[in-house]
Amino acid sequence: MSQLRDVGVSWTILGHSERRTLLNETDEMVASKTKAAVEGGLGVVLCCGETLEQREKNQTINVVTSQLRYIAKTVQDWKKIVVAYEPIWAIGTGKVATTEQAQEVHAAIRKWLGEEVGADAQEETRIIYGGSVSDSNCRELAKEKDIDGFLVGGASLKPAFVQILNAKSEEKE
Repeated sequence: MSQLRDVGVSWTILGHSERRTLLNETDEMVASKTKAAVEGGLGVVLCCGETLEQREKNQTINVVTSQLRYIAKTVQDWKKIVVAYEPIWAIGTGKVATTEQAQEVHAAIRKWLGEEVGADAQEETRIIYGGSVSDSNCRELAKEKDIDGFLVGGASLKPAFVQILNAKSEEKE
């Protein structure tokens, strides 16, 4: 971790769906890496999300909170953790969760944080959305109470990315 900090790295993304699926990273591995990163002074963007099959079986909330529960077992201080809900079925597929679906999961995460981690974590933890965010859906998503921002992938390479960057700040005006 000190080498990363020495070159100016202050945040890392852990638990991303591609690492979970392609490299078979388990919830236990993600929790261990999260603990090491936080203890090493890095902030963590912690990804969680469900497959299309899990969503269709109405397992979304159970899957996401189970992933987070592993982190809660190893990390007590969530001040340097940002939770990124990324429905796996919506990443790079062109399929997008509805605003209501995204808000429902974000609200469930926030509730879970209050019940399992504490009131401070519930209030202070940023929960961002990362499922095919684009200039066409960011403004509606930004209006939702529990969506604090975005984790943007491919859309960050497009000129319209500036609209995504401004969506949450425009909502506050």
